[in-house]
Amino acid sequence: MLIQTILKKTLQYKGFSFGRAKFGKGRRGTSSIEVEISPKKSNQPICSGCGKFCRVYDHLKERLIEHIPFWGFLVFLCYSMRRVDCPRCGVVVERVPWVNGKHHLSREYSWYLSGWCKRLSIQEAADAFRTTWYYVFCALEMAVEWGRTHMDLTGIRSIGIDEILWRRGRKFLTMVYQIDNHRKRLLWVGEERTVVTTEGFFKWFGKKKSSALHFICSDMWKPYLKIVAKKAKRAIHILDRFHIMSKMNEAIDDVRSAEVKQLAANGETPILKHSRWIWLKRPENHTAKENLKLSMLLKLNLKTIRSYLLKMDFYNLWEYVSPYWAGKFLDKWCDKVMRSRIEPMKKFAKTIHAHRSLILNWFKAKGTISSGAVEGLNNKAKISFRRAYGFRTFRIAEIVLYHSLGDLPEFEFTHKFF
Repeated sequence: MLIQTILKKTLQYKGFSFGRAKFGKGRRGTSSIEVEISPKKSNQPICSGCGKFCRVYDHLKERLIEHIPFWGFLVFLCYSMRRVDCPRCGVVVERVPWVNGKHHLSREYSWYLSGWCKRLSIQEAADAFRTTWYYVFCALEMAVEWGRTHMDLTGIRSIGIDEILWRRGRKFLTMVYQIDNHRKRLLWVGEERTVVTTEGFFKWFGKKKSSALHFICSDMWKPYLKIVAKKAKRAIHILDRFHIMSKMNEAIDDVRSAEVKQLAANGETPILKHSRWIWLKRPENHTAKENLKLSMLLKLNLKTIRSYLLKMDFYNLWEYVSPYWAGKFLDKWCDKVMRSRIEPMKKFAKTIHAHRSLILNWFKAKGTISSGAVEGLNNKAKISFRRAYGFRTFRIAEIVLYHSLGDLPEFEFTHKFF
């Protein structure tokens, strides 16, 4: 079977035919196969600017476009580009079906590499296919731009807004996810964690789709609360219990830290030493050793232990179904904490009371929406960062995150390469 036969079977370029194939020298002395492409006599070139048929102006020097490797050989498509004399665009290079603009890789090879980048890092894919990091990134960028242009934004009812740390120096990315039951994906990435960044998402998303949102899940950051109230007034804004319990754990850790220092200053036995995770974990996650130590500590009258017991009592909130009765319990619990004379816990109770209505929205949503999906997607984003040992620029991070978490559509070819 001739290689031209294989190419004709997998690549159907209307108006072009494959000519002779020859061996050549690829990069780093590797063997390659070079296949000539020529336009058929009836083929009229298309202007790359306006897409209209135009007359030929002249021919450029033969250009090599890298294609999918074949049996260990690098494959190049050889073609002399024609320039067209377009009445609207002037003298420009023609549009051809196997490459976009000045890219060095064929469209099929670009999509092929972008598929492998879901399994490998950019550098690993470049090494595996004996190409460069830049070429693989260009392929990834092309796939993401096409996918973002053709993505379906209809039917989005629930979103989650959060931020992740992606570089040293407190460099954050604002992440917006779709968290509907039928689909969970990354919708939008913004640089930094600012008011302008968050407003940028709603500007991109549009007023009509923003007004159609039913649920929005976020943490207690004030700009999130203000912007959501302004841009998506009809949506139920939910403060998820994950973020609430994170604040609770911070308060308990502050109590423990201060009490450890106080015991040391008084010259007493450091009984709270190495007990940090006992107070932060859920009881079912304790080890046997931690359970034994906890049973001993619970007999003592310490602020840390009283704070822990208040935390255990707070877990009962999530057992309620009715927002009314959940609110009654929350008010009663906050009153109890305010009488405890434990300052970090009192500060937490004030925060809870200030966001009471948003916390009770969790019960209005009947527990169907949570940031568990958001945290899971955040972990996948962090894995992408670790696998590549970080990214130098926001543009690279943005492309990789959209590609790995965006659930983007892909171009349909006549032949599927993987």
